[in-house]
Amino acid sequence: MSEAKILIVGSVAFDDVETPAGRRPLSLGGSANYFAVGASHFAPIQLVAVVGEDFPESHVSALRDRGVDLEGLERVDGHTFFWRGRYGADFGDAETLDTQLNVFADFQPKIPVDYKKAEYLFLGNIHPSLQEDVVDQVESPKLIGCDTMNFWITGEAGALASLLKKINLLVINEGEARLLSGEKMISKAVDKIRAMGPEIIVIKKGGNGAALYHPDGQFFVPAYPLERLTDPTGAGDSFASGLMGYIAQQNSTDLSTFKTALLYGTVMASFACEEFSCDRTLTLNASEITDRFEEMKSLISLD
Repeated sequence: MSEAKILIVGSVAFDDVETPAGRRPLSLGGSANYFAVGASHFAPIQLVAVVGEDFPESHVSALRDRGVDLEGLERVDGHTFFWRGRYGADFGDAETLDTQLNVFADFQPKIPVDYKKAEYLFLGNIHPSLQEDVVDQVESPKLIGCDTMNFWITGEAGALASLLKKINLLVINEGEARLLSGEKMISKAVDKIRAMGPEIIVIKKGGNGAALYHPDGQFFVPAYPLERLTDPTGAGDSFASGLMGYIAQQNSTDLSTFKTALLYGTVMASFACEEFSCDRTLTLNASEITDRFEEMKSLISLD
């Protein structure tokens, strides 16, 4: 079993997040950041993103200390992408209070030569045309995973359709699956999405867990029963980090590997929610991840 590298392309940002547990201004955020930190516990990570001149070296060091390869982190004149959001008492979907794209508005992913040989590629939530451009720059990855959102599904349907023909794995939530497919029943939605290109689909169900639809079978896991919920920002990206991280670690895409990966995705998402930003996933150790994975296994075992 050989260790494979994962290339993540997405956003690195400043977040100002308010939840019932408190507020954290100017914290480290962005899809590529959450994914890179989480997946770095499983495999070598190569990151492509853009930040402004205001991005502090302490944040760069935090990523580098996790072993993340930052050759693809571009620093340009201007301000870093900024998002401010607030969660209600039930920690449901965040209300966006402010979004400033700043340098991210002109982001054109530049893939370093060494990154083009990455065996695993995950496309964070950015414009589908940019995601497709990245796919065209990478040589021959074993698995291309992708995230998207309602905004692209409704506003960039053509670009998204072109991208979907080139990926293997789509990770979306139930609402996005229904919107993309036009089907209310998830089983029918999966069939329609598969016809668009990706043969493997993972449906995130939030507090109800996640479901895997693989060519060789299906699998479902519940959410981890958290005792402390602080900030759900980045939970989806952290879920993808555990999923892709374990797949790359095992260097396999068979059904058995994906089943285990779904559990690790759930584990990483649960850790991410325990603290603001990446505070928890940055400081995790291997035994904590293993212990929680074993807890997750016990939740679905008949023994």
